[in-house]
Amino acid sequence: MELTKKGHACVRIAKDGRTLVIDPGAFSEEDAALGADAVLITHEHPDHFDEGRLRVALDADPALEVWTLRSVAEQLTAAFPGRVHTVGHGDTFRAAGFDLEVHGELHAVIHADLPRVTNIGFVVDGAVFHPGDALTVPGRAVSTLLLPVHAPWSKFSEVVDYVREVRPERALAVHDGLLGEFGHVVYGRNLGPQGPGLGGAGYARLVPGETTTV
Repeated sequence: MELTKKGHACVRIAKDGRTLVIDPGAFSEEDAALGADAVLITHEHPDHFDEGRLRVALDADPALEVWTLRSVAEQLTAAFPGRVHTVGHGDTFRAAGFDLEVHGELHAVIHADLPRVTNIGFVVDGAVFHPGDALTVPGRAVSTLLLPVHAPWSKFSEVVDYVREVRPERALAVHDGLLGEFGHVVYGRNLGPQGPGLGGAGYARLVPGETTTV
């Protein structure tokens, strides 16, 4: 599979001429979902789910389908009957030639006084895990963890311990759109060989538009 990093929390994964897009939100490119065969949405927050842009993509391609949790599906199902599928923790399904597993139920806690929304993560072809906005441990081996490196709900020590617990071969940065130039340097250093260590996992940050094999 070829994985292309898009803005913030969004990635495009291609295999055998078909494309899967995860979390094309408002902090990603405006056309991030266009041309996809399937779209996965982890939760309802606008940096992961931009309803207007996703509707444009669905209108542009009648074959495009979406898999997501109930809170997002309810906003789309009426306009796109049969094309928006509700999934939850423990579900498995196949979309655009990819085998998918769903892990997780809740968004990480931002603050006790703020409502906690639902959140799911997706394992793609048994190899790549996108947890959305949670430090969900998938309970199975994955070679590539898409790692939320920076968010209002996390701190650096939790990010490190999360990678150590999942134990991937490598962690690729996502959810990094709030970091500026200096922030990327600091996180890159601390998650790399100069930091406390990720339990043997390698770490890399792809700039938007950059592609790697997973």
